[in-house]
Amino acid sequence: MAKISKFQRAQPKEAAFIQQVGAKETRKLQAHRTRIIWSGLGLFGLVGWSIVVPTLLGTMLGIWLDKNHPAHHSWTLSMLIIGLCAGCWNAWHWMSKENQKIRHKDRS
Repeated sequence: MAKISKFQRAQPKEAAFIQQVGAKETRKLQAHRTRIIWSGLGLFGLVGWSIVVPTLLGTMLGIWLDKNHPAHHSWTLSMLIIGLCAGCWNAWHWMSKENQKIRHKDRS
């Protein structure tokens, strides 16, 4: 003899209500997944800009130094590398803090 689920035993009004709740739950889960995807893309852009801005500022400072204080080495290349390292450190530090917040939120 096959087992009968609660859904099969429910009255017609209850069955319709259960279907409505199930449909709403499915829509909410899909919307939540979509928000996570867009949030991830936004985060990707934010991390990218946190690296690009210091790199460009370092490059601009290097160009200015090359014009006003010439040396045997390239200020532009030196400042580009320093800006890139600062940007990568900035992105790593920010992502580390966000990761800690997420872990703390999951523990609570």
